[in-house]
Amino acid sequence: MDVNFLQIALVFLVTFVAAIDQFDFTESLYQPIVTGPIIGAILGDVQTGLVVGGTYQLMTIGNMPIGGAQPPNAVIGGIMAAVFACTLEMDPNVAVATAIPFALLGQYGVTLFFTLRAPMMESFRAAAVKADTKAITKLTVVSEIILGLIFAAIVTLFFVGGLTAGQAVVDAIPAWLNAGLSAAGGMMKFVGFAILLKIMMSRDMWAFFLLGFGLTTIVHGIPALAKPELLIMAIIGFGIAFWDFQQQTQLKGASFDGGDMSDGI
Repeated sequence: MDVNFLQIALVFLVTFVAAIDQFDFTESLYQPIVTGPIIGAILGDVQTGLVVGGTYQLMTIGNMPIGGAQPPNAVIGGIMAAVFACTLEMDPNVAVATAIPFALLGQYGVTLFFTLRAPMMESFRAAAVKADTKAITKLTVVSEIILGLIFAAIVTLFFVGGLTAGQAVVDAIPAWLNAGLSAAGGMMKFVGFAILLKIMMSRDMWAFFLLGFGLTTIVHGIPALAKPELLIMAIIGFGIAFWDFQQQTQLKGASFDGGDMSDGI
């Protein structure tokens, strides 16, 4: 696929904004489910971008930084997966698996950013002592621009320089390796959920987990409900969560007021 200067500039801009957004702004625009379709629209294939973004999002759903440990970066990994799928016509699962090394490179990019920003901490402290909000704003803007440029440069260099080589590599990949990459990419989304469950799951949550699994199996087995399956389960899940929120709020309110819940029984 041939790309023009406008597409390269837009990919650079999207990466620049997403890189900053992972720590500032809304902290949600950088998610692969958002960047995937945007990159797909830039490269002329929104549907593929959306599929790849959703697949990569499932893989990263349980990833989170803990202290100085950074997970594979969702910004570079998600964008490169969409680029591979849209420009090289890769299967979404293969594109996700292929983008993992780039996500690891993004992980090092975050570490490099924090290393470069460390000497600026003394300047931040001095400005805070003087209550100099303009200096703090200036330093923040400069540091975020550095972050955005690091990520945008990495993606753009691989995007521009890797298309020709990437196509040659794709053509040279044997069928068995392509099948292996597809299987690996398909498993990664389940690994993401497994990590999330390991962190969040408690004895009180197993009932909801088993209930959701059972309901999903039933809905999936009904042809008329199979297509809107995810939407149906999302509505049911939201209803249960909202009901639980109301119950917890009522119990906490009664406890705060010093009331006896047994009076209403």
